[in-house]
Amino acid sequence: MEKWHLMTTVVLIGLTVRWTVSLNSYSGAGKPPMFGDYEAQRHWQEITFNLPIKQWYFNTSDNNLLYWGLDYPPLTAYHSLLCAYVAKFINPDWIALHTSRGYESQAHKLFMRTTGKRTIVLVADLLIYIPAVVVYCYCLKDMSTKKKIANVLCILLYPGLILIDYGHFQYNSVSLGFALWGVLGVSYDWDLLGSLAFCLAINYKQMELYHSLPFFCFLLGKCFKKGLTGKGLVLLIKLACTVVASFIFCWLPFFTESEQTLQVLRRLFPVDRGLFEDKVANIWCSLSVFLKIKDILPRHIQIIISFCFTFLSLLPTCIKLILQPSPKAFRFTLVTCALSFFLFSFHVHEKSILLVSFPVCLVLSEIPFMSTWFLLVSTFSMLPLLLKDELLMPSVVTMMAFFIACATSFSIFEKTSEEELQLKSFSISVRRYLPYFTFLPRIIQHLFLISIIIMVLLTLMTVTLDPPQKLPDLFSVLVCFVSCLNFLFFLIYFNIIIMWDSKNRRNQKKIN
Repeated sequence: MEKWHLMTTVVLIGLTVRWTVSLNSYSGAGKPPMFGDYEAQRHWQEITFNLPIKQWYFNTSDNNLLYWGLDYPPLTAYHSLLCAYVAKFINPDWIALHTSRGYESQAHKLFMRTTGKRTIVLVADLLIYIPAVVVYCYCLKDMSTKKKIANVLCILLYPGLILIDYGHFQYNSVSLGFALWGVLGVSYDWDLLGSLAFCLAINYKQMELYHSLPFFCFLLGKCFKKGLTGKGLVLLIKLACTVVASFIFCWLPFFTESEQTLQVLRRLFPVDRGLFEDKVANIWCSLSVFLKIKDILPRHIQIIISFCFTFLSLLPTCIKLILQPSPKAFRFTLVTCALSFFLFSFHVHEKSILLVSFPVCLVLSEIPFMSTWFLLVSTFSMLPLLLKDELLMPSVVTMMAFFIACATSFSIFEKTSEEELQLKSFSISVRRYLPYFTFLPRIIQHLFLISIIIMVLLTLMTVTLDPPQKLPDLFSVLVCFVSCLNFLFFLIYFNIIIMWDSKNRRNQKKIN
């Protein structure tokens, strides 16, 4: 009974932090004519309620796509419509066609925070994301009950997701919650339910495609393991039917005409927006400081180059997952694939790092030191956006709370040995050629310290100093560049863990 009291307390702490952050400013508050993401969520309710479904994704006199046009999958649109019916019941002015643009009031803010487009924000978290986190941590093996509860606390306190969903004003926890249920399903052989949950995640937010390749590879590997002439073939057919049926169900209203389907796809994958958006901590934005790729290369060449780099960077771990499928390999491959997409793919924005942070949260208990470090960097990488939304204080407080929770729960500074960093097998391989290669943990500790100091200094400089007139974006660019270097390091690190994993198991068997 005591453990459930503790779990309830932890969930209440997570909800309290979320609600407290939601009391602060949000994206576009009082900033006409476009306002911000808050207005985007409200406007989608207005459009889906007042216009026929065939016009939701098309530019018309009543639906100016340049003014926060709907660019998310159908499941998001259906949810906007559901929220609009609630808004209509409370105050029709909130979703009145045209006249409701830029609507802001305390009553409407309360509505958007508690029922709004982010799938009923707190209610959505209580129904989808938080239960998935609790169940996931409860199913972890070789952990005490208190450690599982501590793991729940740390995941629920991850500042990046809280600041974007409850501060900036988005709804990532819904799609991430569906994805987590999908991870649980396929990890514990509920493959059909897991596939269905993951399809819902994609149909809610197309960026969940970051995680699609590991899902496909893991399930394909399981089918190969069962044999494609028997049970494996049956499973493959069932999975294919589940995926196709779920997509048909969500997309059915848009399959009536080919132009409808193509228009939705054009809105979901906006190639015309360019190689990257704003100051994002990926390779292309960082390189643009020295080489203006956007200006010197045609758009189609940029797409080809980004595709090649993304595909090549994630290929080794995906092949490994197909050949040696396991829940652990699946979790770590989710990290490497999402990180490869973030660093190299076409048209990435800064908030996409949450799609990498999600699987990193899932391995927090396995490599607490590195996971905590990554999750801090991921939040820091969004600093320019958070400052723009006047969320500096919530950012500092939530990052400190998260760091203290992780340091206390997992004693992260005591878990930096080769074995606890899961680098023992790699180090043994290197020591065959370099016998004195015993300093890797110390190097990682020093890199962590340097990384934290640079992040703190850059934050102080950004807040207190004015950039030179000739370089108005200096601090924002430095934040992105430093974060990108960190992410490249983590990409190498997680790839090493995956590629040397089987060797590590063989070594352990020999020792035993």
